[in-house]
Amino acid sequence: MVRRARARSARLEEDTVNSRSSTAGFSSTLNAMLIAVIIVAAMYFAREVLIPVALAGILSFMLAPLVRLLQKIRLPRVVAVLIVVGLAFAAIFALGRTLVAQVERLAQDLPTYQSTIEKKIEVIRGADARTGTLERARVVLSQLNKELSGGDKKPSEGAQPQPTDLGSNEPALIPVEVHEPPGSPLATVAALINPLLGPLATTTLIVVFVIFMLIQQQDLRDRLIRLVGSTDIAHTTAALDDGARRLSRFFLTQLSINAGFGTAVGLGLWAIGIPSAFVWGVLAGILRFVPFVGPVLGIIFPLALALSVGTGWSMALWTIGLFVALEGVTGQVIEPIFHGRSTGLTPIAIIMAATFWAWLWGPVGLVLATPLTVVLVVLGRHVEALNFFEILLGDEPALSDSEVFYHRMLSNDPLEVVEHAKAFMAEHSLSHYYDQVARPALALAHKDVARGALDDEKAETFTAAVESVFADIVLEYADLPKDGPGSGTEGSHLPVLTPDDLVGAWRSETPLVSIGTHSRLDGVAASMVATLATAHGVGARVQAPGAFAAAKLTSLDLSTAALICLSYFDFRTTARVRYAARRARSRAPQAKLMLGLWTAPDASLEAIKLEVGADFAVNTLHDAATIILDQATGGRPIAELVKARAAALELPAPLEPDPSLAAAKA
Repeated sequence: MVRRARARSARLEEDTVNSRSSTAGFSSTLNAMLIAVIIVAAMYFAREVLIPVALAGILSFMLAPLVRLLQKIRLPRVVAVLIVVGLAFAAIFALGRTLVAQVERLAQDLPTYQSTIEKKIEVIRGADARTGTLERARVVLSQLNKELSGGDKKPSEGAQPQPTDLGSNEPALIPVEVHEPPGSPLATVAALINPLLGPLATTTLIVVFVIFMLIQQQDLRDRLIRLVGSTDIAHTTAALDDGARRLSRFFLTQLSINAGFGTAVGLGLWAIGIPSAFVWGVLAGILRFVPFVGPVLGIIFPLALALSVGTGWSMALWTIGLFVALEGVTGQVIEPIFHGRSTGLTPIAIIMAATFWAWLWGPVGLVLATPLTVVLVVLGRHVEALNFFEILLGDEPALSDSEVFYHRMLSNDPLEVVEHAKAFMAEHSLSHYYDQVARPALALAHKDVARGALDDEKAETFTAAVESVFADIVLEYADLPKDGPGSGTEGSHLPVLTPDDLVGAWRSETPLVSIGTHSRLDGVAASMVATLATAHGVGARVQAPGAFAAAKLTSLDLSTAALICLSYFDFRTTARVRYAARRARSRAPQAKLMLGLWTAPDASLEAIKLEVGADFAVNTLHDAATIILDQATGGRPIAELVKARAAALELPAPLEPDPSLAAAKA
């Protein structure tokens, strides 16, 4: 009774703790959501101030390398900042002035293109406008509209009043026009200045912010360190410096690439004969900061002018070809060379960021979407409190290879696992795949089974799916070229043995017996050892878990075994290991014994091997395969076998022997 009461009390206490932790987790999530809503609302309503700050921040990242360059020639920081900022904004203002002049000239020339446009419209509509397809459709729709509206239309407001009959007593309608009196000179000046005040104020704020951000860069960094990482100043300082360098290099490189793209577009359009080519080149360079749709938006106006100016269609085709060629070279050749194929963001993150910033800050937000999101990802990479930005938006895999394997197997999606294994083994070996992907995934499953998160039915389904997919993976490995993983790729230098390489008892049909001692997961690991040995030319068979049970022990045939491998995921006590090893010795005294302790640390292997009395103890599949091949060849060095295979296949031999072989022999 006392024991039952204690157990009931323990369960009640555990339920209370779980309830409190669940409530605390929900409360923290709710608080985070509330804070996020407040931040977004503040960014929306304070956009008049935050947009200049964001622009100034990005400009400061772009100009910081130039400031450091001037400081290297012994210029004071303030002087260097003023020189760089002055030159940068002088170039921006000169560019803006040229753009305005080009746009004004284009506006004056637009009426001259009207006849060309009308002729091309006539061509599109057909030679006979009255019998053309578009015209017939317009007439039908017009008639349907009259039928649906019912009745005659009222005269429009701008129509002239009809004269009344001579005998009518109604007075004639006289049109009246209202004109505002001319304003005072001050009002006229104010009307001219008011539209300029907003852009002028924004530009002034940007200039001031850029100057002070560059001058006070060290102070701003110190305050950020105090805010997010004062407990680990060394690490936080290194992280911030690295992040600032990466952002400066990225933004400056992107600016240079887009400026070069815009210049090439402008020169190309000038050669084609498009009016105001300078304007469209600058616009194309700016719009290229907009992800995905930027190049498409940049071609719209030049293409429309090409259709308006050219008498035929060749100018439009040349314009399309120019943009396609330049975007292909820039996106597929130049950008990968200078800053890789990726901005560090996933495609879906770029689309979401562009949508969010465009909604929040309009067209300016659309242009700033990628730079601002890159800033958030870099901060998330180096600041622990903001790590969720890197997880949500960064292009780093959200799950490791082993976690993806475990998840896909739980979801019963073996095809993706096989395809990933095939791609992995194209550069690595089968044993490397087992050790880096499969074995950690089985360890995750073992933990979930131990804590009750994976019930017996799901565990049974999981292990059956894993055993099936391993058979497919071994077949894929067998189809790979022999000058690939099996002959010396990263992670393994294990050859495929021939019958002539085998010695003594290893020439039998199944000299290796791999036994899963306790759970189904142990059985899966045992099958991995067997398939790995078979893939390298050594015969093997697998014994299911429970082979050492008293009822099955008498029927267990180990007479031809040269090596017995006992697989364990759970070895918290060595009593179970000693029990299985003793029974294996009793059934096969001639065989050597290897322990596969797949979750054991390296430091404990030797102690467990001595305590149990085994010949070998390993915790990786590669070490197990190395020992199997070493025993199967009578101790012949694996390096010699690899060299022999390399000579037969005319391949370069590895520079160094496999280090795990020496460890296994020791």
